Amino acid sequence: MSLRGDTTSNPLASGCHFQQGCFAFPLACGVAENHISSLTFFMNIKLYNQKREEIGKTKLPDEIFEVQMNPDLVRQVAVSQISNKRQKTAKTKDRSEVRGGGKKPWRQKGTGRARHGSIRSPLWKGGGVTFGPNLEKVFKKVIPKKMRRKALFMVLSSKVKDDCLFILDELSPFGPSTGDFSKMERSSEGGDIVSLREISQREKKPKTKIMAEILDKFFEKKSGLVVLPTMEKNTILASRNIPKAETIQAKDLNVLDLLNHKYLLMPKEAIKVIQETFIINSKSKTSNSK
Repeated sequence: MSLRGDTTSNPLASGCHFQQGCFAFPLACGVAENHISSLTFFMNIKLYNQKREEIGKTKLPDEIFEVQMNPDLVRQVAVSQISNKRQKTAKTKDRSEVRGGGKKPWRQKGTGRARHGSIRSPLWKGGGVTFGPNLEKVFKKVIPKKMRRKALFMVLSSKVKDDCLFILDELSPFGPSTGDFSKMERSSEGGDIVSLREISQREKKPKTKIMAEILDKFFEKKSGLVVLPTMEKNTILASRNIPKAETIQAKDLNVLDLLNHKYLLMPKEAIKVIQETFIINSKSKTSNSK
């Protein structure tokens, strides 16, 4: 039985157009397209610990981290973000807003001088400005959501290809403090031995020094972005005073922040958040709108 000419015997082939000599099943068929779009392929990437030691492999979804680059689209989205962040602060006064000029400087005729009606004309010193900047200009640029999401996937894919993306098994910048030593001494006097790591983990005290050591191993004194799966206050506090390093939640990833930083560091839990935010949720919203 041939699929090329008979459309009644195969219900999936009805409504689909085949090229001459092509036996591959087309993607124009709705059933095949839905089936293929539901499949998710993964790529393997190295998994590191906080000491930048490879401890295994983890999987990244191809639909996010293996997208072909389109520089024009990425630039368009980046320029729109910069324009939307722009504040309208430049303002000049025209001849109707500048002070003075209510009286005619001199009579129209008989003086031999050029005729003028106001000393606040743009021709005069201290007069109004013609075609100067004002607060009425709109810099906002609207980019479709699908284009923004596609550009984000392209930049993430470029980070993977350039070996600028690092996946951690765990990110915990906690360390002992002076108070922990006193607690350990008191506990040792009572006979119970409590390690500094247990105390620091229980107290949840973020340490900028430990966070700086972790980031230096991955960022190599260059700019880097730390992607957090949730609002982790301790990690933000530990890294906010480190130069060339910034933190962002996975659900808030955008093209401009990725382009402004060379390296990208994220725990493996952030991958699931990115997939749920930009793939699963977007598909569910699209299906609900239909």
